[in-house]
Amino acid sequence: MRKHLLIVGFLFLAPTYLNAQKPKAPSASDIYESIQKLNFLGSVLYVAAHPDDENTRLISYISNHIKARTAYLSLTRGDGGQNLIGSELRELLGVIRTQELLAARRIDGGEQIFTRANDFGYSKHPDETFSIWNKKQVLSDVVLAIRKFKPDVIINRFDHRTPGSTHGHHTSSAMLSYEAFDLAGDKTALPELLKFASIWKPKRLFFNTSWWFYGNQENFEKADKTNMINFDIGTYYPLKGMSNNEVAALASSQHLCQGFGRLSQRGSQQEYIELIKGEPLNGNDIFAGIDTSWNRVKGGKPIGDILYAIENNFNFKNPSAHVPQLIEAYKLLQTIENNHWKTQKTKALKSIIEMCAGLYLEASAETYSSTLNQRVSLNIEALNRSNQNVVLESIMLWDGNTLNKNITLKNNLKETFKTEYYISTEESYTSPYWLNEKGNLGMYKVENEYLIGKPETPKNVNINFNLRINDYPIILTKNVIHRYSKPDKGELYRPFEVVPEVSAKISQKVVIFENDKPHDITVIVKAGKDNLEGHVEICHPNNWNVYPKNQKVSIKYKDEEQSLTFTIIPPKYQSEGFISPIIHIGENKYTKELIEIKYDHIPFQTVLLPSESKVVRLDIQKRGENIAYIQGAGDVVPESLQQIGYNVQVIKPEAINAELLRKFDAVVLGIRAYNTIETLNFKQQTLFDFVADGGNMIVQYNTSHRLKTKQLAPYHLKLSRDRVTNEHAEVRFLNPEHPVLNYPNKITQKDFEGWTQERGLYFPNEWGKEFTPILSMNDKNESPKDGSLLIAKHGKGYYIYTGISFFREFPEGVSGAYRLFANILSLGKEDLKLEAKLND
Repeated sequence: MRKHLLIVGFLFLAPTYLNAQKPKAPSASDIYESIQKLNFLGSVLYVAAHPDDENTRLISYISNHIKARTAYLSLTRGDGGQNLIGSELRELLGVIRTQELLAARRIDGGEQIFTRANDFGYSKHPDETFSIWNKKQVLSDVVLAIRKFKPDVIINRFDHRTPGSTHGHHTSSAMLSYEAFDLAGDKTALPELLKFASIWKPKRLFFNTSWWFYGNQENFEKADKTNMINFDIGTYYPLKGMSNNEVAALASSQHLCQGFGRLSQRGSQQEYIELIKGEPLNGNDIFAGIDTSWNRVKGGKPIGDILYAIENNFNFKNPSAHVPQLIEAYKLLQTIENNHWKTQKTKALKSIIEMCAGLYLEASAETYSSTLNQRVSLNIEALNRSNQNVVLESIMLWDGNTLNKNITLKNNLKETFKTEYYISTEESYTSPYWLNEKGNLGMYKVENEYLIGKPETPKNVNINFNLRINDYPIILTKNVIHRYSKPDKGELYRPFEVVPEVSAKISQKVVIFENDKPHDITVIVKAGKDNLEGHVEICHPNNWNVYPKNQKVSIKYKDEEQSLTFTIIPPKYQSEGFISPIIHIGENKYTKELIEIKYDHIPFQTVLLPSESKVVRLDIQKRGENIAYIQGAGDVVPESLQQIGYNVQVIKPEAINAELLRKFDAVVLGIRAYNTIETLNFKQQTLFDFVADGGNMIVQYNTSHRLKTKQLAPYHLKLSRDRVTNEHAEVRFLNPEHPVLNYPNKITQKDFEGWTQERGLYFPNEWGKEFTPILSMNDKNESPKDGSLLIAKHGKGYYIYTGISFFREFPEGVSGAYRLFANILSLGKEDLKLEAKLND
């Protein structure tokens, strides 16, 4: 996969990891800020629907200025969005966006929580949203998140009182939060959740309002602000050398796949929240009436006496001087009765002790992955960079083995050990837990209820460092990682992963047959261990055939691949189904594909999904052969067009000239090309001239926001936010005699069956008289939208603008989408076959 460079000047601010699990390298300022947060016993839960919905300015302010424990509950993982940095969509996009959220939280200081709701795409109303989501399950997950996190305050990003005014998921998130606010504290509500967390009643529920929700700044200034609290979220943090809004910009810029990379902001800036439910306000304090000191918990005062003294007299030159007092506070903390704060503060205090003592503890595997029933060599490093008395008593591997050491870790003298870790046959494979079972359009299926809400699958390959610090036992747990280096990159870290002994994928996710001729496919088998022997067969629909029936697999070394060619023989007539490889290794069968996601701004991801490809025997005709494709925000349309026999060449925008374009019958622009490619602004006339000379120019959807050109088309054309989200919406033919509906394929209502996620998006709503609208469609209770497919004759050729979601339909093998697009490409080519015969 493509790598994308990210400037990482913020690493000093978020010393966690890039590209993997790089250990923290905290400064004295980081430690001091951690102690400040340790001494604040209050929490805030921010609630919205998707990754990038969250207000990082407010999350950062609450976490870094107020010092409260802060979390973002995103109801979905954003599977329904687009992808500006690669071709991953749906589940894989959800994996990327999950990690982008975690990257944002590492910067703004928040935590991350999810529900099982699946982002099925744009929704215009909560009624539609709840007809697809399982409302009862999602509400249960929101209640569970509140009971587990136990926030004093909840802040909704969206307004529960305005259904239909924004994305249905947005309003739904606020409606569910509003309902869950009371249910979380009701012991008779959702009693099945009590095995995971006790009931909890938050004090206040707010709506994160702004002038935007009032239409304009003038209306907002006139609004009654009696129930509002405002913050200056531009506050400056001398310890960071940055203002809060600068931190927030870095956090939101982690959402790169959605194009959220942005300039940082500085200076005073007001943020407002409106009280919706709960205890009345008392001034401008969201925690008014809530004791956020150590006095909040029984037995907390002596702990606070120690920790406040450390905060007030912090030794920036030698933080290790505080370790004895920190240990005393830790001992007292273990005696308090409040299990919630005991758990949270124990975790934080252990981390602070580790940082103050300058401890470096690492377990690095000599390889980045292993399969089951294997032993992995580990290099273990333990280092105490202080004068504190630290004894490494033992190292306990989570496979059950313990290495007894009883070694005093002397100041700055590294201790290293080698051992082996056994990956048992009971270990789980590394993969996002919410993708382990097949869910449905609206919900993920999670068999292990204890995982619900977690941002990612917990790592199970860990080791415990059993220490005595100043003669008190402390256990620090570390994930096993893989540390390595590259000459051109230096030191790198990667998560250690458990993978199947073999995986397989078919190189094409959709295989299109434009006739009944056989087609070869390639099955790529990857070994998860050395000396792999077995065979592969292809599972296929009954009316399809595969040759040969099976083939031998023999791979000598782990991570090597073997490519096998099978011939797929389609039926005589239109048909579709799925094929999948089955790998037989001894008595075991494997049917999963191992997918690797690698981008520089998130840790390396391994995803296991069922290995299958859709096969489609199409009844399709086409005219024209040579297609130029200009990539936009990323899609698989070029590969899809190649599948039905077109010669497709991806061209660079800067290379566009009249001579180059003469080689092509049509030029197709990828999705959001005019949002992402500056060069196109200077190539428009060349493209229009190509159309005038007899070529076809097909422009796929763009958004009206941040267009790189003022003239999308040779004639008047204005984009809107019109979209049809119901993939089953009726499609009406406005111009049934138009060639695009009749040649070379007769388009009927059947061609609009089986579509996925939506019909289309961001249709034009104004166009010149030169354009002919072809289709009309609309969602329920809306006016007809006639701008999904517009065609204008320009000189000898055709300019076509379409908001139809071909980029979603092609990867799903939707037959009608291929047939319609073939007709679009064939416009004006009715006589090409006749001319060819005459020339012969």
